[in-house]
Amino acid sequence: MTGQMCWLPGFGRDGNLILHLREHSQGRWQPYTFYSQYAVPDYQIPGGSKGWATAQKLMRAGWKLIPTEPERNRFTSELAVAAAAKR
Repeated sequence: MTGQMCWLPGFGRDGNLILHLREHSQGRWQPYTFYSQYAVPDYQIPGGSKGWATAQKLMRAGWKLIPTEPERNRFTSELAVAAAAKR
């Protein structure tokens, strides 16, 4: 099974990107930590990218890396719509 990976904003307000995954091209992006069946422990490097070890594993397994910027715009829009719906 191969899916897609993309670096998107994390939960914090620091603006750092973390690895997000989706199993199907029309699925929703979720942080890699939501996929325990794919995630591997992060490297213990101060300031290292969250999800880099998982990305390496999945690239070797044939997962596709999707460019960040177009997906970031879509992802941010989806979050804004979801937040507005909660109000």
